[in-house]
Amino acid sequence: MSEADKTGGIIAKVIGPKKRWRAYKARVKELPENHRTAIAAIERYLMHFVPTDGDSSASMFEDLADLFEQAAADGTPVRGIVGEDPVEFADAFAQNYSDGGYVPARARKQLAEDIDRAAGGATVAGTETV
Repeated sequence: MSEADKTGGIIAKVIGPKKRWRAYKARVKELPENHRTAIAAIERYLMHFVPTDGDSSASMFEDLADLFEQAAADGTPVRGIVGEDPVEFADAFAQNYSDGGYVPARARKQLAEDIDRAAGGATVAGTETV
């Protein structure tokens, strides 16, 4: 039985070790508001993908924070990170860390709506969505 199985079971498998999770959350808290909103939406969506171990999961979230930190430093808007289809972005991102999981249609819709809100309704080209 691994240490993750002993100390947290499925929770440790989904988010990784608590210390790494707290460090990740502290990094996210430092992002600009629209980037925080987007990363929170992606985080919720990624919870449907259960990696094979806590280290993979922790790495996935840490890499997500790296991506958004760099984008914020470069002045990249949310749509410049996730593109027009945030579900496609999140699915491709998650595939690097796991075999994936079932994602209900409502979670896909919620992610798209949350990213639209974080992006201020703007598309990559900067035009307004309706």
